[in-house]
Amino acid sequence: MGMHVAVVGAGIMGLSTAWALARRGHRVSVYDQYAVPNPLGSSVDQHRLIRHAYGAEGGYTDMVDEAYGAWERLWADLGQRLYEPTGTLCLGSVDDTAWLHESAATLAGRGRAVRWLSGAALAAEFPLIEARGVREAFHLKTGGVLLAGRIIELLAHHLPGRNVTIHPHAAVLDVDPATATIRLADRSAVRADALVVAAGPWVRRLAPAVAERAVPSRQVLTYLAMPEGLRKAWAKHPMVLDIDPDCGFYLVPPVAGTGMKIGDHRFTLNGDPDRDRDAGLEEAERIWAFGRARLADPDRYSIASAATCFYTCVKNERFVVEPLDGAGASGGRASGGRTWVMTGFSGHGFKFGPVLGERMAAALENPDLGPTLTSWAAGRQTAPDPPSPGISTDTQSS
Repeated sequence: MGMHVAVVGAGIMGLSTAWALARRGHRVSVYDQYAVPNPLGSSVDQHRLIRHAYGAEGGYTDMVDEAYGAWERLWADLGQRLYEPTGTLCLGSVDDTAWLHESAATLAGRGRAVRWLSGAALAAEFPLIEARGVREAFHLKTGGVLLAGRIIELLAHHLPGRNVTIHPHAAVLDVDPATATIRLADRSAVRADALVVAAGPWVRRLAPAVAERAVPSRQVLTYLAMPEGLRKAWAKHPMVLDIDPDCGFYLVPPVAGTGMKIGDHRFTLNGDPDRDRDAGLEEAERIWAFGRARLADPDRYSIASAATCFYTCVKNERFVVEPLDGAGASGGRASGGRTWVMTGFSGHGFKFGPVLGERMAAALENPDLGPTLTSWAAGRQTAPDPPSPGISTDTQSS
């Protein structure tokens, strides 16, 4: 007989966990304080990236392969593939190109060779990029764009009726980790067999134990307008990453009818997710300043719109997936691993939503897997857990 699991938060982590649990025969109740999809949620935007380039972080590089396999299982269940392969173009345009070389070395150790590009080769093959000022660059065939907003919307429509009940506008006031109980704003209480708190930047209200580590970070995203011919050219272009200590610039091409987005991955580590939502023109122009330096003929572009997204950041950007029932990160045995928190995804967690959901479901069934899950989610390259019967581990990369 299956469990009843309560999930707080209907972003990619909460809905992915609900999906994975329902596939295993469990009953799931999902609670979100706003509408579902939540327009303020960190998962609800046009797109998110999935890529193998991860600097020296071998654990997360390996996790990307497993993530692709989980996405394939999700596409099969949803009956639709909301993913566009693009490839990955990584630039090093300052004196510090360590991230570029660490990524290449990590990938080479896993049999994924990158193709290094000279300045002249970059200009010839990718003329939309301003090659002047780019010290080094490489291209990687894998990587692509996940159509994030559409994924959340489709999950929200797919899961109800499949052993999952979604409760929008159901704010959770507090949780009792020991009994896997939540108390709602209407003062009613729900007690489940297990509880997962995946509340994005609002997690600090419900999980004080992680409040000092998981810090909301208000990030501004800028969408660009351009002539139609230029937009079509960009739709066939790789994603662009220039992740260095001074910039953290990234560009998402306008695939599948989406807009072209640029962003600054540097963390602000401030902001209130309920209030600091309006992105001003000055903020948008500050982001666009990075783009102007990296795009050829920048006068052909203009700012179309800007938006805010709240990351939940932790030191070293290592994911926090751990029990909340008094055992800490050491395992979840004090109360049988009944209550868990999933947080601290620092702007790069969306790509891992389904595989984290599968691992979370397995740990709820078998608390002995708890320590492995916590270590693996933190990118520490722990050997993968054995798959459950009937769940394929085949992976497919773009």
